[in-house]
Amino acid sequence: MAAESLPQQLEQRDAARMRTYRDNLAFYGGAHWPGTPRRRERRLTFNYVRTFVHKVTATLLAGMHVAVEPADASSEAEARAAAARRVLLAVSEANDLQELDFETELDAAVLGDGCYKVTWEPDAVSGAGPGVRITSPDVQGLFAWWVGDDVSRVWRVASRYRLTAEEAGLLYGVTPSGAEAVVVEAWTAESFSLWVGNDLMEERPNPYGFIPFIVFPNLREPKQFWGSADITALMEPQREINRAFSQLSTILELSGNPIAVLEGVEEAQDIAVQPGAVWEVPERARAYLLDLLQGGGVRLHTEYIELLYRVLHDLSETPRTAFGDSGRNLSGVALEMELYPMVQRVARKRLQRNSVYRLRAELALRVHQQRTGEECWPVRLRTTWGTALPQDRDRLVQQEERLVNAGLQSRRRAMANVGIADPEGELSRVREEGER
Repeated sequence: MAAESLPQQLEQRDAARMRTYRDNLAFYGGAHWPGTPRRRERRLTFNYVRTFVHKVTATLLAGMHVAVEPADASSEAEARAAAARRVLLAVSEANDLQELDFETELDAAVLGDGCYKVTWEPDAVSGAGPGVRITSPDVQGLFAWWVGDDVSRVWRVASRYRLTAEEAGLLYGVTPSGAEAVVVEAWTAESFSLWVGNDLMEERPNPYGFIPFIVFPNLREPKQFWGSADITALMEPQREINRAFSQLSTILELSGNPIAVLEGVEEAQDIAVQPGAVWEVPERARAYLLDLLQGGGVRLHTEYIELLYRVLHDLSETPRTAFGDSGRNLSGVALEMELYPMVQRVARKRLQRNSVYRLRAELALRVHQQRTGEECWPVRLRTTWGTALPQDRDRLVQQEERLVNAGLQSRRRAMANVGIADPEGELSRVREEGER
């Protein structure tokens, strides 16, 4: 029996993970109700989950950039660092990294995992000139193999995606039999192979010397390679909120259009609920309107919905204050303490993202140096982040100034901390203005 090809193996691999991705993506899109609705069934959908994910993702990426520092005190290291800053700035502009980062982090929050791919793109493909290309492959087509029980050492990555016949011819010079082609790239540190369908089209040494993929979890599960999504814990309370709102809406509608109840009547005609209506009923019969709101029924529903709101905010670690509605007059410190759960959630994500964005910058510099010969590596890279909460910028600048004057940190570090993306270039411009 012939051995299965790699594309055939991938068809059966990680089926549970792919199913979770599809379910999460559908829920994020608003598919909160199971099955098809019954006749005249009301199904209200309020997608709080989408709002929570967007808010945390925007807070996570606030002020993020990678600072470059010389590897040592030599003049050669200073020159490499200056070149690295120029290269990274050009790569960021050419690839619209701010927009790409938001989309990738949003995917990671919804699906549970994210990925970046760093390669060299020749001008023959895009027509915009050669350069470092950073993309974010769909993790629904991504597969990884790691060494034994060490999930931090990935030795092979495969990426599966679909191309039209025209795209397959443009990129790989092949003509698929159908309108689409399923392409599989398999990378190790030593080799690269390309499959179109079940046919191996190309196999050669890895031109980069490293796997050009950075696969990372949204939130890492202990001893697991693949991560967990932000929306997983919010699904059940979100469904219950929709159900409670739908039920309350139905009750209010029925109360606005009362139900006539007749007791001791075998048949009835001309029973209309309207102002001035007169009903004629037999002796010993009884007629009345059904009041669904008696006994404080609406209050019970609204109190239950408020409890669900609290559950949703607690599980998302995003207090109501994060939406600008604290309901109280609080001092700055009190507001910070109230928002601290969201700050902690963002801090956990940033702890895992430090190495992701640092490694992405490193791969971009190494690819650029390989293809152009410009010395821009090795340098020291450091991921810096903006504050998760609104800050007084004047106070932040004064704090950094005191640290510099006390000799506790460099001007470059202070400029990076206040959000200047190119500290070295800014220092050069400051010196140039001073000399003039």
